[in-house]
Amino acid sequence: MKKISIIIPAYNEAATIHLILNKIKEVILLNNLSKEIILVNDSSTDATEERIAEYIVANPEMGITYIKHDENKGKGAALSTGIKNATGDIVVIQDADLEYDPEEYNILLKPILEGHADVVYGSRFMGGKPHRILFFWHTIGNHFLTFTSNMFTNLNLTDMETCYKMFRSEIIKNINLRENRFGFEPEVTAKISRIKGIRIYEVGISYYGRTYAEGKKINWKDGFRALYCIMKYGFFKLK
Repeated sequence: MKKISIIIPAYNEAATIHLILNKIKEVILLNNLSKEIILVNDSSTDATEERIAEYIVANPEMGITYIKHDENKGKGAALSTGIKNATGDIVVIQDADLEYDPEEYNILLKPILEGHADVVYGSRFMGGKPHRILFFWHTIGNHFLTFTSNMFTNLNLTDMETCYKMFRSEIIKNINLRENRFGFEPEVTAKISRIKGIRIYEVGISYYGRTYAEGKKINWKDGFRALYCIMKYGFFKLK
C-alpha cells in the first residue's frame, strides 16, 4: 500500500491546529492510501505546542510525528525538516490554518495515481471552486509573481504561490532547498522546472482565505523576497 506524507509547518496556530488535524483525520484517500502526518512546530510562542500535545494524546491512532524547532526559522525551514523526515511515496504540503481543505487531497492525487504526473499544484485561480473574496492587491501580487516565475521556468502555471503542492517523494527529496521563509514557493518551482522529463499538473482547488486579524502572516516584504527568489533560482539558476 502506498503512503502519503502530509507535511504541516505550524507557527502560532493554537486556534486552528486541532481543527485542521480533525479534517485530515476524516479524509478517505483514493486507493486507500495510508496517511503519515509530520507536524513541524517552528518555535511557536502561543499555545500551539500544548494544543498539539493534547491532540496527540487524544488521537494516538493518527501516529503524528511531532518535531519542534528550537528557534523560529520560517516556513521554508519547517517544510525542509518535514520533507527530510517523510517516509511516504507521495508528499503534500498542508498549512496549519483552515485556508485549504484536506478533502481536496484526492483532486491532487488523481493525476499522480493515474500515472500522469510527478508534481501537482492546486490552483486557487482555475475556477469552479469556492474562493473567499479578500485582498485585491494580494491577488494582483500573486498573479504578478506567477507570471514572472513562468517567464523564467517556461511553465504556464496559474498559481505558483499556492500552498497545495504534491510531489512524488523521490522528486522533492532530491531537491536542495535553501529558502527558510516564503521563498520556498518560487525556489521549488524553479528547481522542479529544470528536472528533465518532469510532468507537472495543475488542478483547481478551493480557497478559504483569512484576514490578518484572523492570523494571516504573509506580507509585502515576503512578496519582495519571492521576487528576489524568482530571479535567484529562475534567472540565475542557483542550485
